[in-house]
Amino acid sequence: MTASASTTLVAADPAAASGDSPPYCLIVDDEPRLRQVMVHLMRSDGFQCIEAGNGIEALEQLEKVQAILVLSDLRMPKMDGFALLREIRSRYPDIAVVMITAVADVEIAVNCLAIGAADYVIKPYQLEDVRARVAQALEKRRMVLELRAYRESLEERVAAQARRLEELFLASVQSLAEALELKDPYTRGHSIRVSQYSSVVAQQMGLGGEMLRQIELGGHVHDIGKIGVRESVLNKADKLTPEEYQHIMTHPVLGWRILAPLLGDTPNALNIVRSHHERYDGRGVPDGLSAAEIPLEARIAAAADALDAMTSDRPYRASEMSLDMAVEEIRKNAGTQFDPAVVDALVKSAEEGLLQLLPRTGAYPVAARV
Repeated sequence: MTASASTTLVAADPAAASGDSPPYCLIVDDEPRLRQVMVHLMRSDGFQCIEAGNGIEALEQLEKVQAILVLSDLRMPKMDGFALLREIRSRYPDIAVVMITAVADVEIAVNCLAIGAADYVIKPYQLEDVRARVAQALEKRRMVLELRAYRESLEERVAAQARRLEELFLASVQSLAEALELKDPYTRGHSIRVSQYSSVVAQQMGLGGEMLRQIELGGHVHDIGKIGVRESVLNKADKLTPEEYQHIMTHPVLGWRILAPLLGDTPNALNIVRSHHERYDGRGVPDGLSAAEIPLEARIAAAADALDAMTSDRPYRASEMSLDMAVEEIRKNAGTQFDPAVVDALVKSAEEGLLQLLPRTGAYPVAARV
């Protein structure tokens, strides 16, 4: 065996190629003389060799060292090669296994490959044939490891791209919010507060993760449809007429239509935009949904929206409500306007001090609100 040929075998392992200590090879055979022949061969090819007389001993050895290659006899006492191969594939899937059998049976060879052997050698064997099979097995292993590394790298790039797309998406939504703010400076502060109040109530109800993120997003953009409401109505200082009220209440569907192309991957946020003015008793808009027909996230946002509306200045109200007054008013409307379970969570959050009124951000002009 030439030095260059030996290097080819060992270099198939990335760790060996990087200059680390030589990789381990486990020789498994119940005949010590045959083990020694194989050990001598593999050491000459640059491996550190360990030995085992059966499958049980082999598994014990694999717990001690990190081998990249196993050469195993098929017929052995206590645990034969088939059982050992299954265990290696289950516990150490990155190890290349070459089976050695004295039976020139195609079915046995196929079974070995089906279980997960990289290759097999038939006794009596030629040393050069063993080298060739080992080289082929290690090449397969190298390709599998490289493919895995590529997939992991690709997943990282896809995740980075997804984060970038989400950033662009949020920028688009923010642009819409800023456009609305030009018409109605109050709305941005209101939406931030609704988002925060909704988040507190949702967490009190045990919600988290992606659902919580979408609830917060939905709160930020729930009133985006008001960008299509006439400014004369949006900024009216008096109470709205029935016609004006009907006009402003078109904003949930309008917002839903605007954001549907952007919020396709965040359906819970989109539900808030469309359904935050539905009522638990079915008398809300735009779809007249009731009780559990209304998405839970929209039921939460409805209560948060009402809380902020009641604790904000109104031209037709002598003064804004305190938190306690607003919470009590919401509690009185549990089962009619609001989901009782949502109300319970809101009341509990307020009692525990988790729900507190947020300060008004910026100077918002007095305007009629829904």
